[in-house]
Amino acid sequence: MRTTETESTPDTSTAAGGSFAGPLAGVRVIDLSKILAGPYATMSLADLGAEVIKVEHPDGGDPTRAWGPPMVGADATYFHAANHSKKSVTIDLKSERGQAQVHELLAEADVLVENFRPGSSLQTIFDYKELSAKFPHLVILHISAYGDHGPMRDEPG
Repeated sequence: MRTTETESTPDTSTAAGGSFAGPLAGVRVIDLSKILAGPYATMSLADLGAEVIKVEHPDGGDPTRAWGPPMVGADATYFHAANHSKKSVTIDLKSERGQAQVHELLAEADVLVENFRPGSSLQTIFDYKELSAKFPHLVILHISAYGDHGPMRDEPG
């Protein structure tokens, strides 16, 4: 598991020279989402002081890393805009080892955010009922572009 900072954390100093940790300081969020809705939500939590750990696939990470130009180094500014102030780890969510690593993270987390398509293999692997039974302390946010039911449920956002 490789860990990196996606970008520096925001300035938390106040005008008086003190320190402001934010109202969500001490809250740990595991971000399994990609593209925009989930990353934007977790970016907002990070901006309020939460520690956000973004989990990305080892082969390229979040697809928005390549959505440029403009670029900041090897990554698109789009990616940085929605993922600043987060830590980043690479984990293969479909492997047994990767799933065990995510469960280790969840054991110490307060919040999980994911935006797996309804009925996808990842939604099955990280099933809400199983996760909430194993981690009853965990707040789980599932984001779906068109909901889990209805004619467009399988469409990407």
